[in-house]
Amino acid sequence: MARKFSELESKMDPAVLARSKSDAQKLIELMELHELRRARKRSQVDLAKKMKVAQSEVSKIENRTDMRISTLQQYVESLGGTLEMRAVFPDAEVRIEMAS
Repeated sequence: MARKFSELESKMDPAVLARSKSDAQKLIELMELHELRRARKRSQVDLAKKMKVAQSEVSKIENRTDMRISTLQQYVESLGGTLEMRAVFPDAEVRIEMAS
């Protein structure tokens, strides 16, 4: 007999449930570009049209280990998002603003 996940979730230990949700959020936060694009339900062709580049260029962007910040910003904005950068120090976290 099928059961609703909410029923199972309500019976879980709160600590286990919190850890599970935390682990899931960490996985979401650590996506590679192609995973991000797929999660946003976009194809390389769709993204290429939005970025005004060839599909092969989107593939190259997704496979690069080093790229310009402006390229990454264009990629994220073409998916409908906003790129934010931050510097994390032991005693502080600072959001970095890009010059326009």
